[in-house]
Amino acid sequence: MPLDDSEYPYVNLPRLVIETEDFAQIRDRETEHPAKLQIYGEKSPEDQILDLTIKGRGNSSFTGMPKPSFKISLSKKRSLLGMPKDKDWALIANSADKTMLRNFITFKLARWLGDEYAPRNKFVELYLNRQYQGVYLLTETIKVSKSRVNIKEDGSQFLVEIGPTYKAGHTYFKQDERLYEICFPSQPSSQSYLDLTNHMNAWTEYLKKGHFHGEDSLASWIDTEDFFRYYWIQELSKNLDGARRSIYFTWEKQGVIKMGPVWDFDVAYGNWVQGDTLLSPANWHIRLNGWNQYIFKDSIIKETAKKYWIANHTLFSSITDSISKYASTIEKSASNEFSRWPILENDENWSYKEKYSSYKEAVDSLNSWINQRINWIDNNI
Repeated sequence: MPLDDSEYPYVNLPRLVIETEDFAQIRDRETEHPAKLQIYGEKSPEDQILDLTIKGRGNSSFTGMPKPSFKISLSKKRSLLGMPKDKDWALIANSADKTMLRNFITFKLARWLGDEYAPRNKFVELYLNRQYQGVYLLTETIKVSKSRVNIKEDGSQFLVEIGPTYKAGHTYFKQDERLYEICFPSQPSSQSYLDLTNHMNAWTEYLKKGHFHGEDSLASWIDTEDFFRYYWIQELSKNLDGARRSIYFTWEKQGVIKMGPVWDFDVAYGNWVQGDTLLSPANWHIRLNGWNQYIFKDSIIKETAKKYWIANHTLFSSITDSISKYASTIEKSASNEFSRWPILENDENWSYKEKYSSYKEAVDSLNSWINQRINWIDNNI
């Protein structure tokens, strides 16, 4: 179908046009609706029509925010916008993030710091059932595959999420009142389940003992390079979800825990309104929670963390320049976004931190917070 540019003009972003069967509305995160997808450029389609299913995705981002996110699953593996072939993709709304940049820059930072995998993504504009939905981040979902989380698929390795939302039919275990989901393998054998849960119980006991050096060192349990990279990304951003959910790690039998990939940063970088703890760029947050509350009691580990921060300071500091660069590439699309969702000056929804008079002001506020956060860490490390 031709796209009507009169209200939302073309802004040099790919346009994803999705139509559900019988124009069915997407009301929940469980129902997979058959649909068609075609990618448009300025005047015409740039790819063939693809079959897929679409459903809602996210936790509070789907149920409590005005602009919903979606999960799409293609009928066949396909490359989308130059990203490696796969069936499964997320359309992240970034509803709580008025800059639309927090997830994007964090995935970039993880790659700059040498992470083996951080989700690839592209900014797009979404039309759903012939209605303009706004600017989305088309993003790889976290799953095991050669181009994503590349681990063995022989039952010896696991991908686990801490703090997931419970879904029927998925495999979980509980530890210290925290829920863990075994994302891969989705249906582990009884022995594999036992191997993983026994190891995680032993890991928790090890943490509580607090003896991290000598023959039974921390490095014999967890990949410390991954750990410090993951820790500092979460701590720099003071990520709400980094202390409670969307925390991923992999483990191989007889091997060490490896943290990552990073995920879910829309309410990070001072973008949380409930209380001053996360709003302020001051004070530690991530090191006081979860496994870190035990690890960071150790003075030698604190010193090692400090050395990692100093060694990578240039990369952490470069985020603010990057934000300005990437904001300029979607500034025109922001006009469409806030015409569709007039929220810049809205602070009434629970997820909106403050009012802004312009998109630039929102970006400047993010930059200012990060600069203050870096200065606080420098002065208190």
